[in-house]
Amino acid sequence: MRLTSKNLPFIPIKTLFMLLRNSILIVLTILFINPTWAQNKQIIDQVVAIVGKQVILQSDIENQALQLRAQGYYTTGDITCEVFEEMLYAKLLVNQAILDSVEVSEAEVKSEMERRLNYFINQIGSEEKLEEYYKKSIPEIKEEFTDVIREQLLSQRMQQQVTTDLKVTPQEVKAFYKSIPTDSLPIINTEFEMEQIIVNPKVLEVEILRIKDRLREFKERITNGESFATLAVLYSEDPGSAARGGELGFVSRGDLVPEFSAVAFNLKVGEISKIVKTDYGYHIIQLVEKKGERINCRHILMKPKISIDEKTKAKNRLDSVRTAILNKELTFKEACWKFSEDDNTRLNGGVMVNPATGNSRWEAGHLTPKIAFAIKDMKVGDISLPFEDQDENGQTVYKIVLLKSKSEPHPANLKDDYQRIQDMALNKKSGEFMEEWIKKKSKGTYIKIDEEYKNCKFQNEIWKNR
Repeated sequence: MRLTSKNLPFIPIKTLFMLLRNSILIVLTILFINPTWAQNKQIIDQVVAIVGKQVILQSDIENQALQLRAQGYYTTGDITCEVFEEMLYAKLLVNQAILDSVEVSEAEVKSEMERRLNYFINQIGSEEKLEEYYKKSIPEIKEEFTDVIREQLLSQRMQQQVTTDLKVTPQEVKAFYKSIPTDSLPIINTEFEMEQIIVNPKVLEVEILRIKDRLREFKERITNGESFATLAVLYSEDPGSAARGGELGFVSRGDLVPEFSAVAFNLKVGEISKIVKTDYGYHIIQLVEKKGERINCRHILMKPKISIDEKTKAKNRLDSVRTAILNKELTFKEACWKFSEDDNTRLNGGVMVNPATGNSRWEAGHLTPKIAFAIKDMKVGDISLPFEDQDENGQTVYKIVLLKSKSEPHPANLKDDYQRIQDMALNKKSGEFMEEWIKKKSKGTYIKIDEEYKNCKFQNEIWKNR
């Protein structure tokens, strides 16, 4: 369960800064780290490089190299040395960012972390599956990678500051496009643009009362001597924490939704809360331990069940909305503003934004299985029949989807993909500019590389003899 603030958009699970000198962007490539590696491969940690006041650890390099190998990454060179060089670039940027007083706010860190978490939750299927795979709760994952994200954003912000005034003219874009061999033009996969209208099936009051009575029963049983952890294992509907007796691990206030944190942080050790309602369902909470501004607590979550009758009502309501749109009684956007119950898309006319890219274009691999199934036989302009799906909190919703556009796979061309090619041209120009900037800054920066890595065949001469 992701007890994060609904409006504070998460994060990867391990990251590699890659300065792509051909496309020239600091790309924050999100890499999953297999949770068994830590058990199967013990790495003796040590500092292997110092860049200004930043350090690179042996474990960082080994973990990244292991992940790339697991993903089938092929190189004719030494993968460990390649990873090491990319980290040197990243640390140089972070060091300079700190010297130049470049800042990123906590809100930005949380927002980026949430964005990436949402992406991986969509890819793996659910937040419960993500927690099960890593054997960590979402708050624990967030705690582990907060500093990683902050460093990535600093590096990115530094690069943006250096290249902010760079632009490419239409002539430069055309010249860049012509410089790409025809057989090397990138293939643009099929992409979809969609709009949606969402209706939330009603939860009956009798079901809420049933849930509350059950939680009161659990609290009474715990008060009479039964184990909170045992009851959490048996009955909690949060798969991510239930197996651990409901424990979330140490978290700060910002890692939890406000309704949950307001109660949890005011408990005494061992105390059990009253029933707490959040967007995830209903909880009882027990404080396990407190360390300064961080707490470890356990909880039992129960989610109200939606009756078949209420699901049918939601589906029928959307079917009526769909019919009204098809009969041209109102447009899809007008219907969205009037009937949609999704705060994230209602005010923008239902436009679905891809969290992986930040724009409205979706490749098939980014779609949830239910959306992919709903649109697979649709033509542009078609509206799907109502179907059941889940929102970002794992709650049942019903939706209809308008297929706004669909592009067929094709080699990139100036007519259809000008913006992409312009971005590629700008990336190349920015990269060349960054190369010169890095050479200049490296001369005035203390850089110390461990003897073990001095034999690496670096692509850039600036790392040699340091």
